[in-house]
Amino acid sequence: MNPTDLLVSLKENARLLPGELDEESRRKVVAALRLLYDETVAGRVPGTARALRRLVRALAVLPPGHPVAEHLDGRRYATGTPSVPSAALVADLIGILDEAPAGPEELRRSARARLLAAPALSPREHAGLLARVPDGGPEPPGVIRLNDPGNGPRYPRFQFRPGTAEPLPVVRRINELLRADRDPWGAADWWLGGNAWLRGVPAELLGTLPDEDLVEAAAELVEGG
Repeated sequence: MNPTDLLVSLKENARLLPGELDEESRRKVVAALRLLYDETVAGRVPGTARALRRLVRALAVLPPGHPVAEHLDGRRYATGTPSVPSAALVADLIGILDEAPAGPEELRRSARARLLAAPALSPREHAGLLARVPDGGPEPPGVIRLNDPGNGPRYPRFQFRPGTAEPLPVVRRINELLRADRDPWGAADWWLGGNAWLRGVPAELLGTLPDEDLVEAAAELVEGG
């Protein structure tokens, strides 16, 4: 299975894991996640692949029927991947599994603050975006919404045509690949972080690279390399 599914499944089941792992296994999982966080933020592709393999080995003690176990085919992580789904997601997992009183929360805040600092729709543009929502729809489909505590939702600006609230078709297509509805922080992290596959930041390459090159890079990540 691919790294995105592994990390999302791990988060969905993370609060049960402390009771399912002995202390040594829990520490190995946290150590692997910390390494994964560091390599992701630094954009080091080989290090990211090693950290994923280390995480898979640490989680191998889970029984075969465990929901996370189906995502632990280590062969899928034998080579480097273009990037990891989300430093913010990894920080969340560290915060859940690490019993240390300090550290994980700071990682989480730092990862999310970086994404929230990116340009977003203005209040007027936001109103125009909401006008596009189908009747009864919870939010505009296919776009990333980041919840900024105390300030409401933020829609990163790179997703839209300049000066408008019209989502770019290629962005909506890639957001679906990245499962932005389930992990908006992870999708935003892919767009706004360095990408070794593309040799740049995907959001900055919109309109410069062919759309299909961006789609291919996102698909390569989702397929696990």
